[in-house]
Amino acid sequence: MAICQQHLGSGDKNTMGRLPNWRRVAFIPQITYFTPVGVPPGSAQEICLSIEEAEAIRLKDLEGLEQEQCAQSMRVSRATFARILGSARQKMADAVLNGRAIRIEGGNFEMALRRFRCLNGHEWDIPFETLIAGPPQFCPTCNTPSIMSIQPPGFGWGRRRPRGGRW
Repeated sequence: MAICQQHLGSGDKNTMGRLPNWRRVAFIPQITYFTPVGVPPGSAQEICLSIEEAEAIRLKDLEGLEQEQCAQSMRVSRATFARILGSARQKMADAVLNGRAIRIEGGNFEMALRRFRCLNGHEWDIPFETLIAGPPQFCPTCNTPSIMSIQPPGFGWGRRRPRGGRW
């Protein structure tokens, strides 16, 4: 299996550009690896599609939203959204037409919703903006204080961090 690498800059430690804004993502796919049929597992070259590139494809091509709506949803400018979408489409075209595997991982994003669960098994979502004031103290269904944050499928540690070390 090849390592999925993303371009993170020129590598010159003396130059430092502005860190990109975090992109708002509402969905992380459960299936994050695709290989072409007929190619032995692990032998195909990989194309790395970031989480925000996958979100751009989902919003524009699957949901059918206008670019302005997509940009607002991801909390980026329309021009930035167009660049993210263009990069995603170019990578997907390369993978499909040249028989490369696609790995969806990493990027510079934050989740639009955070999911919580109480010890009684109730689950609920809270918008990221609401969490700025602090995490919930009680389950809204049974009022128990025994709650925890849970991660969406495919989300967690063990991925490369973008330049700057923040997720």
